[in-house]
Amino acid sequence: MTQITAGWIDDPHTQQVCEMLTGAGYECYFVGGCVRNALLDVPVNDIDISTNARPDHVIELATAAGLKPVPTGIDHGTVTVVAGGTPFEITTYRRDVETDGRRAVVDFADSINDDALRRDFTMNALYADQKGVVVNPLNGLPDLLARRVRFIENADRRIKEDYLRILRFFRFHAWYGDVNAGLDAEGLAACAANLAGLETLSKERVGSEVKKLLTAADPAASTASMAACGVLNAILPGADAKYLPVLVHLEQQTGTPSDPIRRLAVLGGENVKTKLRLSNAEAKQLAQLRTEIGSLQSPAALGYYLGADMARDVILLRAVLMETPLDETAFEQAKAGAAVQFPIKAADLMPAYQGAALGEKLKELERKWVASGFALGKEQLLGKSKDQSK
Repeated sequence: MTQITAGWIDDPHTQQVCEMLTGAGYECYFVGGCVRNALLDVPVNDIDISTNARPDHVIELATAAGLKPVPTGIDHGTVTVVAGGTPFEITTYRRDVETDGRRAVVDFADSINDDALRRDFTMNALYADQKGVVVNPLNGLPDLLARRVRFIENADRRIKEDYLRILRFFRFHAWYGDVNAGLDAEGLAACAANLAGLETLSKERVGSEVKKLLTAADPAASTASMAACGVLNAILPGADAKYLPVLVHLEQQTGTPSDPIRRLAVLGGENVKTKLRLSNAEAKQLAQLRTEIGSLQSPAALGYYLGADMARDVILLRAVLMETPLDETAFEQAKAGAAVQFPIKAADLMPAYQGAALGEKLKELERKWVASGFALGKEQLLGKSKDQSK
């Protein structure tokens, strides 16, 4: 018997939600990420529960127990019950009635086995009861412990139910897979055979999966496999995965946390904002990184103009893409640049300069100050300005 021991299971609020269901004669099982992560001893962020209770019964039971039910996805059988400030997503057992590669028509089921069969990977079809005892209806536990991402039953059929599972396959391998063992051969073949299905997905869903993948500690092997089987070019034309392992190595060497936008910058690709539906802030960050990689700005200047973190990213990307050794002292220079303040204020140039001319003069003096390595002081800068305004 395999049993999970975790603080979140023993928490009184968790047990209260479980007893709300079991006390009324219904089944109650933790499922998916919370079970998978607990077994791998990695942080659990969300607690999902599966039950044979129908959504309207869940709402009634929660209300009677003094808890707050929120019908977050009631059309799909999901009710979020809040206990002690913690949300518990409770979903009725389901089975697929019809799928079209983007969405499924589902019906409620009474069996945990039916519920397991509609999931994507064997490591996602793991359940645990109220006491943490693991229930393994599809024998996914050996796959999880071996860190083997494998589709449930027929990989091709699972993908045709929802083409986003192609990207989830690589994302799960990046987060949970055994890098040395490689990706499951049947799964890879099925992904390669269903590339056209990726075109049917919304850009938001694609972008979300890609960013999650690129946030993993080391997504290099997964991304290389995406490139090899055609998935990467299908979602991001022009992207090249060859520099990503180098960037990841330098990130780990310097203790730099992973960042999906920095990693997108090293992948390249055409029209990334639209293809992945990036937010305006993400698109701006990506554009700045790409621009500054080829600029002549010093590390200190980068720090001043972009901030220490963005400057660090540019320094890393330059080392990778220009294939030059990384000078870690550049990080300190960037931090120093981020801490300095331009000594000239608009009032220092008035009334000699007004309006647009004032703005241009401020920019001119700032450029000279930055080019001097921030060495020119206020008097020197103002002296030059007065000389030039005569």
